[in-house]
Amino acid sequence: MSPSSPSAWRTPTLILVCGCIILTLSMGIRHTGGLFLQPMTGALGWNREVFSFAFAIQNLVWGLGSPFAGAFADRYGAGRVIAASALLYVVGLALMAVSSTGLALDLSAGVLVGLGLSGTTFAVIMGVIGRHTTPEKRSLALGIASAGGSFGQFAVLPIGQALISSFGWQAALFLLACGVGLIAPLAYAMADGHKHVSGAGQSAGAALVEAGGQRSFHYLFWSYFVCGFQTAFIMLHLPSFAVDSGFSANVGMTGIALIGLFNIFGSFLFGWAGGKGSKKNLLMLIYGARVVVIGAFMLAPLSVTSIWIFSACMGLLWLATVPLTNGLIAQVFGLRFMSMLAGIVFLGHQLGSFLGAWLGGMIFDKTGSYDLAWLLSIGLSVIAAILCWPIDERPVQRAEPKPAGA
Repeated sequence: MSPSSPSAWRTPTLILVCGCIILTLSMGIRHTGGLFLQPMTGALGWNREVFSFAFAIQNLVWGLGSPFAGAFADRYGAGRVIAASALLYVVGLALMAVSSTGLALDLSAGVLVGLGLSGTTFAVIMGVIGRHTTPEKRSLALGIASAGGSFGQFAVLPIGQALISSFGWQAALFLLACGVGLIAPLAYAMADGHKHVSGAGQSAGAALVEAGGQRSFHYLFWSYFVCGFQTAFIMLHLPSFAVDSGFSANVGMTGIALIGLFNIFGSFLFGWAGGKGSKKNLLMLIYGARVVVIGAFMLAPLSVTSIWIFSACMGLLWLATVPLTNGLIAQVFGLRFMSMLAGIVFLGHQLGSFLGAWLGGMIFDKTGSYDLAWLLSIGLSVIAAILCWPIDERPVQRAEPKPAGA
């Protein structure tokens, strides 16, 4: 049992299970966004850039809110942050269902849902799990949690598509909001304390200064930017890419679901491998493999089979960066401010997500094709692999605090 736990019943296993369920609901429902692009734009007479911009704002607000959500969770415990964020998420989805203008969509799907995601996803959840897991098992536990988010993508997407087909897009959003509401009672199990973790004598400001002075922290930030660009672009635009290419909506939906299914295995595999070997080398492998997968997809004849093979291959690499990146933060900077520092690095991911979601729609509206966005994804992946090479995986050396009265 971790000494940081305030209650004996909050075992590491229970915290991991509840964290996985929260990520399943939060990330799974978030990944349904692309399913609403065509029905909403068709019903309301918007172009794709209007819809894409709202989700770009969502990704940006998600990233900007994550360091603050992580800092509050580090200071006051994660339970309150998760519950409050779930409420914002519910309200955002409900208001998205009644949005009739681009501004209303920006505020609902963009700002409110983005804030909701900041406290119900990786920065906060990974921090709690990391603090309650032994070092030798931490990377694997973070990989299992990442797999929970992937399972949500796999399991919730077909549900979202079925709700849209059966009840229409507005009713589907209200029903998905009810699903997010299930997060609130789970937050109680995630209310953790951490007075005895490594670095407890360090202030938040000192932790920020320390991390900002390490080049490795910046390399993690910008490599995660690339991950965000690629995942947001593919998640939001692959369903429409499939329809534009003459396939049914179910082909793209199935592709996104396959990404989630195969990333269950990818997150677990890379989380396990991160506990055995170099995390930065595994990150280089992931970004290099994405170059090959996206390039092969662009060059191969387009078919249902090629879309699904691409989705499966990308799925193995999808959220596999999450346990490795968060594991490196814990390994290098310690656990005391893990949620806050993970939130800052995640901001890089979401800056990339903002551009991936927005530019995907803008490029299509300007050129009638997603080809330039695919090429950008390849080029950025090369840069990310290069950035991971010089990361220093050794823990930072900091002076021990002097005893009182010394």
